[in-house]
Amino acid sequence: MPIILEFPEALRLIEAGSARFRAAIASVPDLDVQVPTCPDWTLRELAQHLGDGRRRQAAIVAAGPGAEPPAKTSPTGAPTAPRDREALDAWLDEATQSMLAAMREAGPDRGCWTWWGTSQAPQTSGAIARHQVQEFAVHTYDVQVTLGSPQPLPTEVAVYGVPQFLTMVSATTVPWPFKPATIDLHITEGGSWRVSLNADGVRCDDLAADAEPGDMVMRGSASDMVLYFYDRISYNGLEISGDTEPMDQLAVWDPDA
Repeated sequence: MPIILEFPEALRLIEAGSARFRAAIASVPDLDVQVPTCPDWTLRELAQHLGDGRRRQAAIVAAGPGAEPPAKTSPTGAPTAPRDREALDAWLDEATQSMLAAMREAGPDRGCWTWWGTSQAPQTSGAIARHQVQEFAVHTYDVQVTLGSPQPLPTEVAVYGVPQFLTMVSATTVPWPFKPATIDLHITEGGSWRVSLNADGVRCDDLAADAEPGDMVMRGSASDMVLYFYDRISYNGLEISGDTEPMDQLAVWDPDA
């Protein structure tokens, strides 16, 4: 399975993810309830986060390469999510369209600031687009959890979300400070990867078919794996074998600390 989601497909999935999120928000009776998977936010604040974040990403992509992100809009100048439902839907769509326009203008290979500078993922508009696909999917899941009807992430999103998360969030050139280990991940939809943790850092690669099992092996659906990565569910629902300590260490390790 390819480890990289192609740029046009990422943009299509962002558009579809935005529509799913907006539909989920539109179905909520009360936007002022707390989100169990984001306990510091209400649904209205989650919607504000989505709108603010997409406008922010549009500015980052448009600014191009830089050691620092563009200066943030001041709180007094930031647009507030409307309370009217139709206006909120339009406000959210406008934010997504602004980001998509910036990405189309930049193309997939244009450099830009990212927060994952030491990872295996490139610092490009294309990499930001791939991450945004997961942002919409996971936050739509947050809305569904709040409604009491969580659904698996869309398969076409989740199958790319596993390697995307590993290369962007987990991978780093910072030396692994614990005992060297390998973690193998297999998704039921087809796809296997190895995470290598050693003195060279943390790296994710496609797993060779004839490879010996790693120190820890994790199997499950792509949706469950991505939701575990984003701390929405525990890994108790996944099939685990071997030593779980490396995954527990990776989950809490901050290479920039």
